[in-house]
Formats: sequence, structure tokens, C-alpha cells
Amino acid sequence: MSSLEREIEETRQHLAVTIDQLLYRASPKTIVSREVTGIKGHYVDLDTGEPRTDNILKTVGVVAGVVVLFAVIRKVAR
Repeated sequence: MSSLEREIEETRQHLAVTIDQLLYRASPKTIVSREVTGIKGHYVDLDTGEPRTDNILKTVGVVAGVVVLFAVIRKVAR
């Protein structure tokens, strides 16, 4: 096998691996899994499994604020 043939075969193998990686990363299951892990990591310390109360309390505060805002808007609109 000549060096050119060897180089072509190596390039072909490299491209095949790259395409496989891209297909894996673009897979809906992989994307969902990545997003779920990211959200979990925001609320739970992935190393210790302990909840991150500061982030949980911030989210609860925002949700409560939105609920109060909607209640006020609804009350004013009547």
C-alpha cells in the first residue's frame, strides 16, 4: 500500500469517527440527557448529591413573584 493510499484510509477512518460523534451529539436522546443533567446540576450538587438550597430558593422566589404578579394584574383588570 502506498503512502497516499494509507493517508486516504486514515482520513476516511477519521471522518467516519467524526461523523459518528456528530450523530451521537445531535441525537435527541443525547440532547435531552445533556439538558436534564445541566438542570439537575443547577439544583443538586452532582458530586455530593446535596440539594443547592440557594438556587432552589431563588427559583421558588421567582415563581412566587410571578404568581403574585398575575394575581395583582387579574385583580386590577376586574
